Amino acid sequence: MRTFRGWSLTILLLAVLGVTSASVFESNVATAQGVDCAPAYRMQCQTVYDERQVTTYKLVSETICEQQQVTRQVPVWETQTRERRYTVARPVTETNMREERYTVQKQVWETQIRDCSYNRVRNVTETQMRKECYTVQRPVWETSEREERYTVMRPVTYTVQQERRHTVMRPVVTCQTQYVDQGCYVDQVSFVQSAPARGGLIRVAASPVINPTTGLLQYQRPGLVWANVQAPPQQVVRKVWKPNLVAQQVQVTRYCPQVVVQKVPVQVCRMQPQQMVRKVPVRTCRMVTEQRERMVPHTVCRQVTERVERKVPMRVCKMVCEQRVRKVPVTVCRWVQEERVEPYQVRVCKMVEKQETINVQRTVCRKVPVTHTYRVPRTVMVRVPIEQPCDGTSARVESKVSEGALKLAVRNSLTDGPKLLVTN
Repeated sequence: MRTFRGWSLTILLLAVLGVTSASVFESNVATAQGVDCAPAYRMQCQTVYDERQVTTYKLVSETICEQQQVTRQVPVWETQTRERRYTVARPVTETNMREERYTVQKQVWETQIRDCSYNRVRNVTETQMRKECYTVQRPVWETSEREERYTVMRPVTYTVQQERRHTVMRPVVTCQTQYVDQGCYVDQVSFVQSAPARGGLIRVAASPVINPTTGLLQYQRPGLVWANVQAPPQQVVRKVWKPNLVAQQVQVTRYCPQVVVQKVPVQVCRMQPQQMVRKVPVRTCRMVTEQRERMVPHTVCRQVTERVERKVPMRVCKMVCEQRVRKVPVTVCRWVQEERVEPYQVRVCKMVEKQETINVQRTVCRKVPVTHTYRVPRTVMVRVPIEQPCDGTSARVESKVSEGALKLAVRNSLTDGPKLLVTN
């Protein structure tokens, strides 16, 4: 269907271009013959927007309450008395006498004579004379002259031209691009989370559960269970700032440093070295070695050994072992087992069915019609008058342009097919 429509629009355009070129050609011929200066027109494409309205549907959530009959299990606790039998071991104590043999160490003191003689060494000091040879260094002074060269710095003054640089701040005006936000507030739709979770009844399937009181595994029937329910998010329209940055040219004055060079005469003093010679008397000391002798007294110590006799009486303690016997009471404990009975109470939970009527909240979505207006573009051909003189020059040019546009439209229609004029 779109292919047939495209070919029909192509044929219509070719017909319009043919009529237009024929009219332009006739007007050009008439102008060339000099009959009259008839106005010439050219075809120009323009886009026209048509407003259309469309109705859409928006989903709106509503919460309704419904009453339902629910059968739930109610725990009923009962107290039962039971007996527990257990075996205990009771200690039975008995005391017996037994003989215990042990060994005792008894002290026996004896007096003995020990030889503690020792050698004493005594030093004997004697003074003797001996001959000692030693060497003495005697100084001998001699005077001589030598040449000494030294450098003297003489000042030399002259004038030179020296460059001095200093910085001057010059103003420079430049244009700087500054961005200004010229935005506006627009409407934006966002989702807002509803109130926090609240208690409600939800349906659960049958599953095995553990009783927290007895710790036993029991089967739970399917039904409604009290749990937290979360409502769906809601749509909210709020104002949001939409930025629009616009570039502006602003004149900025800045001070740029500029270096200025000046020549200044400066008097410089330079020190020039000069060699000088002078004679300096030098006194030299020379050491002469001499051999000498002397008598030196010295002390000699020799050792003399003497024997000192000493007898010391000493008391010696010896340990003698002795066997003894004593009676020791021994306590023996033996365990006798007894059986005892102890009553205790146990709470038993029984599940009883109970009928109740509850309110169940349910979210229902309904469609609300909303009308929107949108614009559909379409292309139309408009005749635009051409200003031309009566000599026919502009008409001939326009005729050539129309023939070229006609050939281009025919070539595009043959190559591209129905894609040329499908605008809607």
